[in-house]
Order: sequence, then C-alpha cells, then structure tokens
Amino acid sequence: MIAPAIVWFQRDLRLADNPALSAAVASGAPLIPLFILDEAEGGDWRLGGAARWWLHESLAALSGALERHGAPLTLRRGETAAALMRLVEETGAAAVYWSRVHEPWTTERDARIETTLRQRGVAARSFAGALLAEPGSIRNAEGRPFRVFTPFWRALAERPQPAPPSPAPKRLRAGPAAASDRLETWRLQPKTPDWAEGLRESWRPGETAARRRLDDFLKDGIGAYDRLRDFPAEDGASRLSPHLHWGEISPLQIWRAAAVAPAEARRAFLRELGWREFCAHLLAAHPDMPDAPLDPAFARFPWASDARAFTAWTRGETGYPLVDAAMRQLWRTGFMHNRLRMVAASFLVKHLLLPWREGERWFWDTLVDADLANNSGNWQWVAGCGADAAPYFRIFNPVLQGEKFDAEGTFVRRFIPELARLDAKYIHKPWAAPERALREADVALGETYPRPIVDHMAARRRALAALATIRGRPPL
Repeated sequence: MIAPAIVWFQRDLRLADNPALSAAVASGAPLIPLFILDEAEGGDWRLGGAARWWLHESLAALSGALERHGAPLTLRRGETAAALMRLVEETGAAAVYWSRVHEPWTTERDARIETTLRQRGVAARSFAGALLAEPGSIRNAEGRPFRVFTPFWRALAERPQPAPPSPAPKRLRAGPAAASDRLETWRLQPKTPDWAEGLRESWRPGETAARRRLDDFLKDGIGAYDRLRDFPAEDGASRLSPHLHWGEISPLQIWRAAAVAPAEARRAFLRELGWREFCAHLLAAHPDMPDAPLDPAFARFPWASDARAFTAWTRGETGYPLVDAAMRQLWRTGFMHNRLRMVAASFLVKHLLLPWREGERWFWDTLVDADLANNSGNWQWVAGCGADAAPYFRIFNPVLQGEKFDAEGTFVRRFIPELARLDAKYIHKPWAAPERALREADVALGETYPRPIVDHMAARRRALAALATIRGRPPL
C-alpha cells in the first residue's frame, strides 16, 4: 500500500500548470490536497480585507474543482508548520509537495519545514511556478541583482523559451479522509457592514474565471493594449493581476498564450509581466523593501503628518476629480487602473507630503491584487526612493493627467456622480468653473463636492523644498 502524499497549496490555487500537483500525481501516491490559513503569518503584512474576500472565493472555486477531480480539499487553520506536521502524523503521509512563494517570511519558514520533514523521514519537494524566473536566477554582469528594470527585462525576455504549461490532471487519486475546517468558519468575508458588494459585482475569482479572462483579453483586448492601457474609461487592462497573485493562472500560461498577439501589443503587455518579476526579484534581494526606502537618503526625508489629509485621500475627497475617482474605484471594486495608481500615489507623497508607507498600507488593505513585492516596489518607485525610481521632482499634475487621459470625464463621472453633469471643460478642475456652470450641474463646491485640499503649484514647491533637504537644490 502506497503512503499518501500531501499537496500543500499556497498561492497556486489552480490545477493546470501546477508543477507541485503534477509531480505528486506522477508519484502514484494517493493525494491529500491541503490549504493552511495562518492568521499571524506576515506580521504587519497579514492579509488585507480585500485579499481575504478574494481568498474565500478562490478557495471555494479550488475546492469545487478538486472535488470534481476526485480529491477533496482539506482546510486547516493555525501556525503553518504545526498544522502541516499534524496532518502528516494523522495521515501517515510520506511526502509533501508545494509551490514556492517568495515573501521573506515564507522563504525562511519553508526552509525550516523542509528540514523538519526530512528529519522525520518525510520527503519534502518544493517547486517553482509563481514566477517566470526564480529570484537570484537573473543577475547583471557583476553577478548582482539588477536595480534597473530595462536591462532586467532584456535579460528575462532573452532567456530560452520555457516548456509549455502542463494541463490539469484528468483525475486525482484521493488519500485517506482528513478532518477539515468549513471555509465559512474562517470568516474571510465581511459581515456587518458588508463592504464587498462592489467586489462581487466586479470579479469572479477562481481558475476557470482566470482562464476565461485571459482568453477574452487575448481575443478582444490585447490588440489595442498599447494604445488604450493609459485610458481608465476604456476596458484596456487585462485585469489578470489578482488571478496571478493567487496563482489561479500562472505567468507561464500568460506568457505562452500571448504569443498569438501582434508583436507590438505583445511586447507592451509582457513588459508589465516583466515588471511584476522585477519587483519580486527586488524583494528577494532587499527583504526590508516594504518598510525601508531602497535609497537610504530618504530615511531623512521630512514627511508631514496630517490625518485629515490622509482621510480625505482615502475617501476620494481631495477636490481633484481624477484622484478622487481613482480612490473611489479602489474602495468600490478593489482595483485601480495602473496609470491612476501612479497619479493617486504621487498625490499622496508629493502634494500632501505624506509617507509612502501610509499609502502602501492602504493599498494593501483595499486591493484584491495586493502583492507585497509589487505594492512596495511600486510605492517606492512613485516616491522616488526605490530601484529605477521615478525622480522625486517629477510630480504628476492631476488636472493635466485628467485632461489627457480622461478628456471627456467619462471615468470621473462614473465614480463621482455628483460631478456627472459638469461640462467636460471643467470636469477635472471644477473650482475653475463659473458659478452658472456649477449651478446648472447641481455642484456646490465645499458642499456636494470638496474644494481642493491643496493648491497644485504650492504643493509642488513644498515637495521640491522637502527634497532639497536631502538632495541639495533639486531641478525645477
């Protein structure tokens, strides 16, 4: 009789192109699929609210898929290593298979687990799959991790083509039954108040939905991706990021499937996948990246402290319509258009002079695609303190950004209905509208919609003066 094997799912919540699952099936052992919820894991970077909602839905989808394939999902809650070892003892499992993830604490944890399993005579086999290239596998000519994206991307894109993604197993041989938590008892979804209505309207988590989203994007979206991706009112984004984060689809599946797209559009799209890889490699090389600036000079930056301004930013009440629409999109849907992430983040750190870590934590709690490497890498990029960062003195003008990328105000009207009737000429600067235009649009500044909480030019001067304290006189 063959002893069972545990397939420990982490952020590889799929059956297709799952090397750990494929290897476990190939072993011939009966399988015990497992997911462990460790509420304490990550410390300050425990799962945010939107991510918890997504995880519930994704686990429900994975559980159904595994059940249909013949091996039910076992759910356990508690400290990861202890929960895993208990299941090994209960079932007599002779092997544990899992896919690697790359947060600093998971790397250390998995090394300890692997040692403990082998000391107990249990085979421990971990696999790549969350990234196209494992951290540390791409280095510059000096043998160091890249700090600039373009040469990193070039090195990644020039690697030999990987093998095609593997299909999902047709059938799974189930191991002995194991006690399992009920997903509902984990309380991953909000109860009162139920703030997830917009998430349910906007998303369908799970492997099947991820594959459908990719197919639809390749059929109808990627051809115009490089032309439309900067316009938030257009459906130009792939919206694959939360599916990628939770491993409902692999980067290899996306990479290979995109080969059918026109060359220019394919390059623009895959470059975004490359940025995701770049951030993951940065985090592996700099484990403190979520909390400390990669540019040490910014440790001396004179950040402001303004709770009222931060609250106005989170609520989409800054008085700058493009910023406010972006922040309301985030709260409503758990997602923000990529260009607007740059505009909204720049507004926080440069117009309001508030620490990038405050914005990073807000995004962590509200994004369904909250990813430690991407989130911290992107915030440091905008703040000017990260690798390959945007210069701090480059300050987005939210009015000009709105006029360029949402000229008719379509996106703003969608998320700020109180401005819906305002003429496009003033939609991104309602304070400049004549009183008659405001009355006709039922807009009362300071009442139905706020006045700007800062003046753009004054805020720009203040930001540059702050930069001068750590850099000397900055460019104007």
